[in-house]
Amino acid sequence: MSDSTIVTQLYDNYAQAAAAVKDLEISGVASSEISLVANQNDQDMTGAGSGAMAGALAGGGAGLLAGLGILAIPGVGPVVAAGWLAATALGAAAGATAGGVVGALVDSGVNTDDAEFYAEGVRRGGTLVTVRCLGSEEDKVSAILHARNPVDPDVRKRLYRDEDWTGFDDPAQPYRPLDRNHPQA
Repeated sequence: MSDSTIVTQLYDNYAQAAAAVKDLEISGVASSEISLVANQNDQDMTGAGSGAMAGALAGGGAGLLAGLGILAIPGVGPVVAAGWLAATALGAAAGATAGGVVGALVDSGVNTDDAEFYAEGVRRGGTLVTVRCLGSEEDKVSAILHARNPVDPDVRKRLYRDEDWTGFDDPAQPYRPLDRNHPQA
């Protein structure tokens, strides 16, 4: 896609992100241009909430959510993912190039500081939605993603830094739901 741009948002939970993906598809954004990476430990996807994924699959039709699969990304752990970013992140991890989600985001044009924040957000239980679009569609895509209440990156980065976070650490252990004595994603 020439003149393409990347629009990325982090959500505290899978349900918000899945709704944003559906909104994007309804608005005409091709599923092939949308990616979703969700920490498998998200409360909406574990235990009694595992029906959220089944519901997304049933309601997703032939869209992006119908292609969700489980994979492991270094430093993030097990994730439920679909789309071009997930494929790129998995390829980067397999090829031992610059770190999974971070490397895939940076390679697509996201600055390193933001890419590390997004990867950390997924590691801490969040869900990331990333869209490739024409520059002329950026405002429309951003508005759709913002309508589902994404995380404010500036506020969340400050919270992480207050916890002495300095950047994404590939070898760090993924958070488990019981480790949630910190801000969500």
